[in-house]
Formats: sequence, C-alpha cells, structure tokens
Amino acid sequence: MQKPRWKTVGGTLLRVAAVWAVSTLTMLALAGILPDFRLKSGDGDTATQIAITAASGAGAFGVLSALVWPLLVRALLLMPALVLGLLVFVLNGSMLLIALSVNPDGRGAAEPETAVVVAAVMSAASSATSTFLTVRDDGAYRRRLARLAVRRRRRLGEDGGSDEPPGTVFLQLDGVGHAVLREALRERENRPPVMPTVAGWLHGTHKVTPWRTDWSSQTGASQLGILHGSNEDVPAFRWYEKKTGEVMVSNRPTSAAVLQRRAAARARHDGLLTVDGASRGNLFTGGADQLALVLSVAARRGKHNRSRSGYFAYFADPANATRTAVSFLAEVVREICQSTRAKLRRETPRVKRGGLYPFIRAFATVVERDVVVTAVMGDILSGRTAIYADLVAYDEVAHHSGPRSRDARQVLARLDCSIALIAKVAEHAPRDYRIVLLSDHGQSPGETFAGAYGLRLEDLVRAGCGLPVSRRAGRTPSGAEAREAGRAALRRPEKPGADGDGWCRGREVPAAVVSADSADDTAVSDPIVLASGNLGLISFPDVPGRMSRERIDARHPALLRTLADHPGVGFVLVRSEAHGAVVLGADGAEHRLDTGEVFGTSPLTVFGPGAESAVRRTAHFRNTPDIMVNSSYDPARGTVHAFEEQIGSHGGLGGEQGHPFLLWPAELTPPVAAGEELVGAERVHQVLRRWLEEADGPQVPEKEAAAAPVEVATAEAQAAPEAEVPAGPRPTKASDAARTVQDSRWDGAPAAPFTVASRVVPNKTR
Repeated sequence: MQKPRWKTVGGTLLRVAAVWAVSTLTMLALAGILPDFRLKSGDGDTATQIAITAASGAGAFGVLSALVWPLLVRALLLMPALVLGLLVFVLNGSMLLIALSVNPDGRGAAEPETAVVVAAVMSAASSATSTFLTVRDDGAYRRRLARLAVRRRRRLGEDGGSDEPPGTVFLQLDGVGHAVLREALRERENRPPVMPTVAGWLHGTHKVTPWRTDWSSQTGASQLGILHGSNEDVPAFRWYEKKTGEVMVSNRPTSAAVLQRRAAARARHDGLLTVDGASRGNLFTGGADQLALVLSVAARRGKHNRSRSGYFAYFADPANATRTAVSFLAEVVREICQSTRAKLRRETPRVKRGGLYPFIRAFATVVERDVVVTAVMGDILSGRTAIYADLVAYDEVAHHSGPRSRDARQVLARLDCSIALIAKVAEHAPRDYRIVLLSDHGQSPGETFAGAYGLRLEDLVRAGCGLPVSRRAGRTPSGAEAREAGRAALRRPEKPGADGDGWCRGREVPAAVVSADSADDTAVSDPIVLASGNLGLISFPDVPGRMSRERIDARHPALLRTLADHPGVGFVLVRSEAHGAVVLGADGAEHRLDTGEVFGTSPLTVFGPGAESAVRRTAHFRNTPDIMVNSSYDPARGTVHAFEEQIGSHGGLGGEQGHPFLLWPAELTPPVAAGEELVGAERVHQVLRRWLEEADGPQVPEKEAAAAPVEVATAEAQAAPEAEVPAGPRPTKASDAARTVQDSRWDGAPAAPFTVASRVVPNKTR
C-alpha cells in the first residue's frame, strides 16, 4: 500500500523524535551514575538547564553519527577487522566529546575513557529504539531485504540481469470471494479502496474473473484440485470413511497426506509445482521440493521434513522475531477490543470469540502471514520458477466477525500491504515475475443453525432417528416438531402428561426404530454427524457401504422427512436403489439427478445454475456419506446457516461461498473463452498449468503425465467394495445431466480409475 507522502514524512519525524528522547534520557541517567560525566556547570544548574544540555548533546551526537559515521567507516574499510572494531569505540567516544563541546555554555564534560562508555550505551539505546519503531514498517523491512538480495548477488558474482523466462507467483487469499474483492477495490465515500495496490493492478496490468467451486466449497477440496489436478472423492472438509472407520479432516496432517497421495495417483503427476516450485503455507505440496508450513508433510519426522523449518528459518533472524512479536501482541489486543465492541453494540449475528481465539487469530493473521510472506520473498530473490502461497488471515477473521465486517476489511488492507511488499521485492529479483492472485472459495454470511433454531444438526438427526437429544434442544420448537414427526412416522401416540421432553430421557433406542434389517444386531450404533460449514454429513457406521434411501426409511422412517422439511435445511441428498442419486426437499419435493425427473419444485433451483451438476458429481463419489444435508439459502440476503459456530461460512452451496476469484496479468491468455464460465478447482489447475507452460514450457514432466495407468496395489484399493449398481432400468440422460448412470460412480466403486503412474523422477534442470 502506497502511503501518502505526508504520512511517510510524519512517521519519520516521529521516529527521530522518539530516538532523540530516548538518547536524552539515557544521557541523563548516565550523568547521574558515572562520576566523570557531568551535564552541569560547577556553580550548579536548574533541572531545566540540565535537561536542555542533555537534549542538545544527544541531538548533536545523533547528527554526527548520521553524517560523519558512514564516511569514517567507508574510509576505514581497508583496515584489519580487529583494528576497526577497536577504533569503533574510540571514534564513538570522540564524536560524543565533540557533541558536548559544541554546547555554547560549556556545561557538558566527560573524561575520554568515560566518553567511550557513554557513547556505546547511547548508541545501543538509540539503535534498539529505532529497530523497535521500524519492525512494523514494511518500507524499512523491504529495503532491508533488498539490501540483502544485492549482497547475495554480489557474493555469487551475479550482475542482477537475467535471460531466464519470467517466474510466476500464485498468492491465494483464502476465503476472499469475488464480490468481496470487488468491493475492496472500489472507492467508498471519497475514501481510497481498501486494497489500493490490487486496485491499481486491476486498472492497469491485471484482469479479474470469478470462478465457481465444486459443491464442497472449502480449502481442502479447492486447493487439492488446484495444486494436484484432482479433488475426486473429497465430499467435504471432514467426512467419515466406513472402509477405515476413521474421520478424514482436510487440515489434519495425516489426512492431508492421504488426500495428496490419492490426488497424485489419479492425476498421474506430482502437481503444479513439480519443476523448480515452492509451496508456502498450503495444505498440500503441489509437488514442490521447497516447502514451508505445508500440512501434508507436517506429520513427518526427521531430516526429510522441511515444512516446519520455515518457522526456524524465519525466527532465526532477531529482526524478524521482534517484528512479528510486536505485531502478534498488537493483534491480540485488537481482537479483544473488537470483540468487546461487538458485545457492547449487541451486534448480530455474533459468536463467542473468547478463550484462546485471540491468540489463534493472531497466529493466523500475523505469525503465519509473516513467515509465508518472507518465504515467498526469499523464493523470489532466489529466482524460483513457480511459487504458490496461501494467506489465511481473512478467512480466519471472517468466520468469526463476518465476511463484510470492519474487522475483515482491516485484514484485507493488511493483506494488500503484504502483496505490495512482495511486488516491491520482485523488482530486485534476478528474473521478472508475474503475480497471480486467486482465492479457493468465498464466504456466505448468516446466523448459525444452532443460533437460528435452538438445536444443532446432530440434535435434529437424533430426534429424527428417535434417539435421545439434549433437554435444551428438545424444548425448542424445531426439536418439538422433529419429535412429533418421528412419533407420527413410528405411529407412537403422545404420552399423557408428557412434559414435551420425553425423548430426551435415557439412552435406549426405541424398539420400533430397529427394523428387520438390523433386528439381528446386538446394538444399533448412533449416527455420526459431521459439519463442514453449511454442509452436514451423516453416516451409519454399523452399515457397510453406502446406505440406501430404502434402508434408511426402513430403519428410521422419520429421519429423511424430518431433515428435508426443516426450515433450516435446503435439501438432502441420498442414494436410492431404484433411482440413483436423489435430492429431497420440503413438502415432498424430489429431484432424481440421474434421470432428470422432478416432483414438485426442485430443491436445487434456489441455489442457482450449476448446483445440479455439482451435487450430481459429489453424489457418485466413493466417499459420499449416507446422507448429505445442505442448509437453506436466502437468495435475497445471501445468507446460509452454518452447522458450525461461524457467522461467515463455506463448505456447501448457497451464496458467495461458491464464487471465488482469479486475477491474472493481462499478458497471459484468458482463463476461458469469452462467455464461458470457469467451473471447478480441477479446471483452475489446468489454467494455471497452461500459464506456466506459456512462460517456460511444461511444468509437469510429460513422461510422467502421459504414463500408462497402473492399478493401485495397495491394501486400501484391494479392500474397496464392489460397485453397487442401482436396481431397475438404466435412467435416461437428464436435460442438463453431465453423464448417465453407465459412466457414473456408485458407492463402492472408485470415483475415477484409482491408478498410479510408474514413478518418474522429473528433470528439474533448465
């Protein structure tokens, strides 16, 4: 961000005044401690006269240090280092004696040996003050990095020029939707844009377009598709895999490693950054060798884990540590003040922001940002070909403060400063760089599901299954309606004198709920309910394979209608043995995705174009849970209801969460043809890969990408269940269906040929 000149000059003057004041106080303190150093005449002076003497002496010493010291050092550079080191103290002491002698009243005096001590202490104090005041000054930080880059090139014998093709920096602004970005680039009420650097690019060198995510609008699915070219079988941020009995979580290191291996196997290459690439702050490596804060390798131990070394490399520099520590504490205080203000103003919707959250926010918005930005600048100064970095600050704050809150806008402004800093450093790089900005998803605002209806999705599911729920949830209108629906489906009359919370007592499953399918089981396990933003996932762990609609109705007759008819639920996805993928809505609405049949109004209509194809694709993933629930969506206000404690959410369909952006230099070819929409993270991968090829040839080794598929011989693949083909005749192609059942992927069948290529070591030489 380019600051106005008056702000730059004013900040410099304030720093000079602060350093002068500290030097003056240091001189006064030393005058009181050292017997051979005085600031008053023999007849005695008032406190004011002594203070004036100290201020004039400190000022003169500072001016001499700024003007004379650089010339002296340059003149003495040819002297041996030891001699020069000793002369530093003598020269400093000499300058202090000169500074005291220019006092017209002759009040200051010091012995030569004492002057050396005083000068050394004053230099240390002023240097520490100056460093403290500039640790958060991006201009000073940028100039320091530029000096280091010049020294590095001189040491390597480089002249600063290069015939290499341009490199590419991909900066992912996590969670920033296209609409939010556009608002941040516009002037508001005669005020400059929130992101002036990016606004300047858009008016000159860059272009921007929205793109549409898959149903799972979250970082795990989007970044996996962008970096590795495949996000198949990733239905949500977290889901339950029946085959292993484990919950997969995208930001868990072990899960991220598995997802990366699967994606590389399907795409038959290591990723976007395979050749001379760097991955910074991401969930996945993208095939890069240079890693910092990459989650998929964070669980590794030993010398091969270079991801966590990003922290050590950054904080090994004391200037970095000081800069980040000051900013971290400032961010903690800022969050406490902002959350307190929100409480006092009784802003709604609002979620709890106490406990450890201020520190979590400070880590995401300061520590991780500083480490990632510094790593990117190091990559640029090293001339690396492809760099992909994720800046998560906005996403973290928007979850708890709202996508368009004042807090979130402030984070966008600081991200703009980081972008400007990276762009300035690129000017000193050994090669030209093109900077591409993009996001992995947006965020949709709205009150949480629990806040709006008084119960969690898990409570609603348990009520629909006839299982006990909490008393608090049972007393809410939604809980009471769910109980009544369940009783009606099970033909259980209301008990006389019931207090309205009868189903919340005990832990037994009502006998009527257990169907013939499970009558032989000693116990029916409770459903596993997971949330991914406004997307809910329900699995029955005791039933192998994907449970069909017919079996769900047989075991829990009230469950599907309880979910579909709830006002906070937009639609429910299940698999029918007779009709394939089916979407259920309120009032008996039904959309059979594989045949195109619609009964009533399709529940997907309100979610806009592309919703049907996105849901159909996910419906045939191998890891799709038994039931998927998407919250309701209000198109007039753009709001959804997160099943987590978030007032800005993403993960499902509805609103701006599914519309991130892609901003690229105009010199590159457009992402898609005019009038065409960019859809899906896998398509974005193809676009980014094409841009790398335009600059420097294929960035994924051709032999590896074209290698013949080899069936996976892992225990996981061997344990995969056989494909379940739906009963009944094959459905015909829907009006806007992307494919028929013949090439769909049913439960148990791989979503795509789960293959791996024979390992080819890429040639990373230029």
